[in-house]
Amino acid sequence: MPVFVSDKSALVSIMAAFAVAASAGCVASKDARPSPLGDSLSTAAANSSTHQTQVANASGVSSAVSGSTGSTTGNTPGAATGRTASSTASSTGKDSAAKDPPISVPTVKGRTKRDSLELVKAVREGMKTPGWPVKTPPPLPGSILPAHRIVAYYGNPLSKKMGILGELPPDQMLARFDKEIAAWQKADPTHPVQPALHLIAVVAQGAPGRDGKYRLRMTDSLINMVHGWAQQKHAILILDVQVGQSTVQEELPRLIPFLKQPDVMLAIDPEFSMKFGDPPGKKIGTMNSADVNYAINLLAGLVTQYHLPPKVLIVHRFTRPMLKDAKGIKLDPRVQVVINMDGWGQPWLKYDSYSSYVADEPVQFTGFKLFYHNDTKKGDPLLTPPEVLMLYPKPIYIQYQ
Repeated sequence: MPVFVSDKSALVSIMAAFAVAASAGCVASKDARPSPLGDSLSTAAANSSTHQTQVANASGVSSAVSGSTGSTTGNTPGAATGRTASSTASSTGKDSAAKDPPISVPTVKGRTKRDSLELVKAVREGMKTPGWPVKTPPPLPGSILPAHRIVAYYGNPLSKKMGILGELPPDQMLARFDKEIAAWQKADPTHPVQPALHLIAVVAQGAPGRDGKYRLRMTDSLINMVHGWAQQKHAILILDVQVGQSTVQEELPRLIPFLKQPDVMLAIDPEFSMKFGDPPGKKIGTMNSADVNYAINLLAGLVTQYHLPPKVLIVHRFTRPMLKDAKGIKLDPRVQVVINMDGWGQPWLKYDSYSSYVADEPVQFTGFKLFYHNDTKKGDPLLTPPEVLMLYPKPIYIQYQ
């Protein structure tokens, strides 16, 4: 097994930086309460519309929902364990029970009426949002999406607090991953699962570091080690970039030796893109269409230059300002773009966040993140594959942290 870093002093330096990140605080916004760099997590309190809604217990929960509003549809950096989903639901709306057929919600012990109502609402709003499915040319040969569903384990081996990828010893982690893959395959046999390990390769930090960029680049040896784990499971590797006070334009070229390999993909996280000089974790960051288009163009160029199958690009989002000018994203058939809802919280809150910040602004494909700890901290069972697959559009990328 390769070593993480080239020498002991480098390892000490990296772990010290992670310790700084873990101690950083967070500032709540009106949209969400993230804890990108620390363990102190709080759930956003938000209202959800249940106007003139009726729920009847039968085989599952048959819900006829009225009061859906609008036409919406459809980590931690440092030692982050997650970020809260956020609600934008309104309490206004007309009774649509007479024209909307009932929707059966899977029965899961521990689910609340509010969870069921918000799921039905999210499904209805997604189906009413124009633009889904996004019209694109047929997928190029070798494309993963939409024929497959990517299911990923996220984190960093240097931290138990950044996700499941580093929380357990590799053998135990991969064994648990096998069970999740089987569950998703059973839930939707029409979409074979493409396993993925999602490594935070550039980690946002609470301290500036030597170059003042508030980010820590992982060593090549660590990236190669996780790539080896992925290859054991016939999985792809996704390299996640939290730029801090750097930029995607500065960080991505360094990763080209990895990205030019056919089984290595890319993710960018606007939460930790601190364009206005704030340290990561103090405010929620932002990216715009120009940042995303730069990543798309870089990946597309690699596909052409090295005769690769199309790349996948994951863009995280759990508030509207995290991704500005989503309509300005220019799709390219050589790159498949997934907007990933990575907010944490109770089921009703996650459904609302998915509807408001992912499904409401169609780009190409959608993703949904599940947190083993933060989603369940109030006693809620983790969302199941059948529940997540009710959403419209159906998430084609699933990430576990």
